[in-house]
Amino acid sequence: MLEATLDLLAKNGYGAVTIEAVAARSGVAKSTIYRHWPGKVELILDAFHELKPPVAPPAGGDVRETVIAVLENLARVVVESTWSMCLPSLIDAAAHDPEARKLHGRISTEGRRSLVDLLAVGVERGELPADLDPELMAEALVGPILLRRLMSLPPFDPAQVRGLVDQLIPPVRRES
Repeated sequence: MLEATLDLLAKNGYGAVTIEAVAARSGVAKSTIYRHWPGKVELILDAFHELKPPVAPPAGGDVRETVIAVLENLARVVVESTWSMCLPSLIDAAAHDPEARKLHGRISTEGRRSLVDLLAVGVERGELPADLDPELMAEALVGPILLRRLMSLPPFDPAQVRGLVDQLIPPVRRES
């Protein structure tokens, strides 16, 4: 059911995702879907979570290296995945539909949370500049990767992530 939901979203857009269409595509009864999800928004949200669970950065270790690993993973996922194919449909729907706007906001916020938390830890530990705004920096780091996906440019090469991080977050110089 979740795969059918994302397949419809990716290929036909947000409007094509109905409980009836998901039931037909997945071969289950509508009542089965309604037993698990009260409606379309919750079904799409669960499908996104199932397809791209939040990345839990490894505990401990160098924060910059962990940020690079998280972003390299995102860059790989964005190149070829049903998740990334769904993004344009969801963004388009968010511009016109209040429920889709809430859904898009929730997915975006949840998607950035682990990176924001990781950046905040880096600031607390003194590994990142003290004046770094974790929310803003997470957007700045993820932005180029998603922009390339959404604007039909060549995908952001995971090998470029280290350079992106170096450009945006200068290393903190430790005093000896």
